[in-house]
Amino acid sequence: MSKEENKIQAPSAQHQPRRRMGGPGGGGPGGPGMMAVEKAKDFKGTMKKLISDLSKYKIGFFIVFLFSIGSSIFTIIGPNIMGNAITEITNGVIRKISGGTGIDYDIVKTILITLIVLYSISAVFSLIQGFFITGITQKVCYRFRKEISEKIHRMPMNYFDTTSHGEILSRVTNDVDTLNNSLGQSLTQLISSIVQIVGVLVMMLTISIPMTLLALLILPISGIVVSKVIKKSQKYFKQQQEYLGHVNGQVEEVYGGHSIVKVFNKETESITEFNEKNEKLYEAAWKSQFLSGLMMPIMQFIGNIGYVGVAILGGYLTIHGKITIGQIQSFFQYIRLFTQPIGQLSQVANMFQSTAAAAERVYEFLESPEEVQTIENPVSIDNLNGSVEFRDVHFGYNPDKIIINDFSSIIRKGQKIAIVGPTGAGKTTMVKLLMRFYDINSGEILIDGHNITDFDRSDLRRLFGMVLQDTWLFNGTIMENIRYSKLDATDEEVIKAAKAAHVHHFINTLPDGYNMVLNEEASNVSQGQKQLLTIARAILADPKILILDEATSSVDTRTEILIQRAMDSLMKGRTSFIIAHRLSTIRDADLILVMNEGDIVEQGTHEELLAKGAFYANLYNSQFEKSA
Repeated sequence: MSKEENKIQAPSAQHQPRRRMGGPGGGGPGGPGMMAVEKAKDFKGTMKKLISDLSKYKIGFFIVFLFSIGSSIFTIIGPNIMGNAITEITNGVIRKISGGTGIDYDIVKTILITLIVLYSISAVFSLIQGFFITGITQKVCYRFRKEISEKIHRMPMNYFDTTSHGEILSRVTNDVDTLNNSLGQSLTQLISSIVQIVGVLVMMLTISIPMTLLALLILPISGIVVSKVIKKSQKYFKQQQEYLGHVNGQVEEVYGGHSIVKVFNKETESITEFNEKNEKLYEAAWKSQFLSGLMMPIMQFIGNIGYVGVAILGGYLTIHGKITIGQIQSFFQYIRLFTQPIGQLSQVANMFQSTAAAAERVYEFLESPEEVQTIENPVSIDNLNGSVEFRDVHFGYNPDKIIINDFSSIIRKGQKIAIVGPTGAGKTTMVKLLMRFYDINSGEILIDGHNITDFDRSDLRRLFGMVLQDTWLFNGTIMENIRYSKLDATDEEVIKAAKAAHVHHFINTLPDGYNMVLNEEASNVSQGQKQLLTIARAILADPKILILDEATSSVDTRTEILIQRAMDSLMKGRTSFIIAHRLSTIRDADLILVMNEGDIVEQGTHEELLAKGAFYANLYNSQFEKSA
């Protein structure tokens, strides 16, 4: 597809990648991390769709849940057993002082071995849990990418004309990657955090109810502080995200057109503009990161005060024989194990927002209206001649603004049809209608007497071969690029097509010949050489109908003559539509369609149109005024 096709009727839009900015995670009791995320418009609806998709992996989730419970249980039991070791050591010291047997190292050894076994089992369970959850998220994202890739080929051309390329690519890359990362982390943390909170709370209550209640008092204090900091810093995170987009956009713009900036001596202005935007980014980033950075020391301070209170109460209870010293140590570990998943749950809430926002954009794309690709009982394209008829055709990109009015014309097999007009007249529109990139508002377009709507779209487009003004080559060998129009072509057929396009000699001068790999932008060959390769591709396709959009615009005069001869040979026996700006190249056309402001204003042969002395005659003569 040419850039010109993409640009017609497409509003100007600049896509800026979605980014998530965040500060460091908070620490201490109730100290959640903080992240400014894009929120979904319909969180509940999107999550229902996502849960429905995830429900296909129920068995996997059940295994994840079981191993998550197992891992958490073994982790939770550990501090209590460790407390028994501390108690035994303490009692042994007391017995030693009292003249007793002292520390029983066999008991301590048994406890330590038990701990090693428990933590090892917990680690294995955690690895198994991670293996399954990673597999599930990768399968979900694989399916999303596959569905998006298939969906792209079913989307109407209007979607690509009105949506920026960056926005479309973002659905396949940024959104699916965000979904992959946030979904895997959030599901794992959600399950393990809930299990850990419940399990630790039970263990804390079994040690001491008063100490548990005191520890829980820290949570609302932490929550109030966290909400104050988040409320204050949220606007700065949003500003940071916005200004970062401005800076990146300006850098991309300047470096993309670096030679133009140099030519017009605009380096100083570019640097000044960058400094202004960078200064705004610095201010917003400094404030957001500073406020976010306050969370950890504040939470640690509150947590430490809580630890002091728990230590005092624990000492009091130990003196009165309510609990042991080992249980105090276990309780402190449980406090840390309790506050950690609470902070993780806060992060999970943010990650779910990010997950929903990304999933919403993916579902929005997958649910977009599609082109009808196939019909019942389609017309076969075998044995068609390539005659074309336009019958009372009306068309407009917008229904309230018709640009082609009541156009009718009969084009016989093998005729050469030229479409001419000033820039922006809508010449490419006719090609889009022929290939059903857009459907007409009323009337009919017939090929060999069959309405083009009676063909499957893919079959219809196989009738056409195109050489566009804006070339398109992909990252691959020259042989693969020419063969793209006929994948089952032999090497000999490819070379024959290259010779017909007068590109064979040039290819043989390259280091690897036909096996030379073109880079992503095909910038390792010249524009004219790229044009020759696309012409060879069209020759190889051997289509019924040819569409040439100023096919020789990027080659020199000598090569243009050679290409023109090759095109004349190729067009024999084929219906050809030629979009031309240089009118001298289409004087021998069987029919010339003259377009202006989207409408066909004249049609006829070169001589007939000159004799009228109207729009075409003025357009043709204007090309020779300067040389005269």
